[in-house]
Amino acid sequence: MTVHVLALLGGGLADPEAPLLRVDDLGVTRGDGVFETVLVVDGAPCELEPHLARLARSAAMLDLPAPDLAAWRACAATAIDGWGGGREATQGGGREMVLKLVLTRGIEGTGRVTGFATGSPVPDVLLAQRRDGISVVMLTRGVTPELAGQAPWLLLGAKTLSYATNMAALRHAATRDADDVVFTAPGGAVLEGPTSSVVVAQGSTLRTPPPESGILPGTTQGALFRGAAAAGWETRVEPLTVDDLRAADGVWLASSVRLLARVHTLDGETLPGRGLDLDGLLADAYGWARTG
Repeated sequence: MTVHVLALLGGGLADPEAPLLRVDDLGVTRGDGVFETVLVVDGAPCELEPHLARLARSAAMLDLPAPDLAAWRACAATAIDGWGGGREATQGGGREMVLKLVLTRGIEGTGRVTGFATGSPVPDVLLAQRRDGISVVMLTRGVTPELAGQAPWLLLGAKTLSYATNMAALRHAATRDADDVVFTAPGGAVLEGPTSSVVVAQGSTLRTPPPESGILPGTTQGALFRGAAAAGWETRVEPLTVDDLRAADGVWLASSVRLLARVHTLDGETLPGRGLDLDGLLADAYGWARTG
């Protein structure tokens, strides 16, 4: 994803093509840091406050200094303003931006963190998956839901920079002609995707697995449930099984940039698509005008 805008925490805009991180920054050498990815539409960040709250939660889990959320809001605004005044605004296709907030432990021994925000276009593949849906394979994560409470040092549920395993899972899915992954626990409990939350619909009820099982609390899933509740749907945060996915009226992966991608194929099996429209519920939560 090509970065077009770079804003420094407390330091204004910088050249996105110039070097920024030192080679001994712990975010580079150890993946020791946290991040958030925020969709910006027409200059408005979606769910910025829940993202900042999750950034602070992840930082606490890593024993990083508590983020200055006011400084992060200013950094995000700088990146958004830079995008709005740059080439994306004049070339078309600039209505949406991927805003990424990155906080690392910095250079070892200095006690100074590194923080910055970047702005990039939404990848075409994600736009296509929003529109057309996705095929998914189930892969074991190899840990039980109970480990989140028993072994906090595993950082289950923190959004860290250590995404190598998640990306390896997506590459493995590609070797099986699938677009994405649903992680499961031993015994068949459904967890999450490498970059997404799992949502199932049955009639007018939406369900998603609980964060206590060691998964990331989903900001997009949270917004969807807010919109659904306002529309009279029932929403439940509770354990799900693989059988629940197969029996549901619909399955979606929810994420900040791709938004809602309907799962049309699970482990090679075509899932039912019973005409449920969750996009409108999310649009209502975000205050967007419905289209179509």
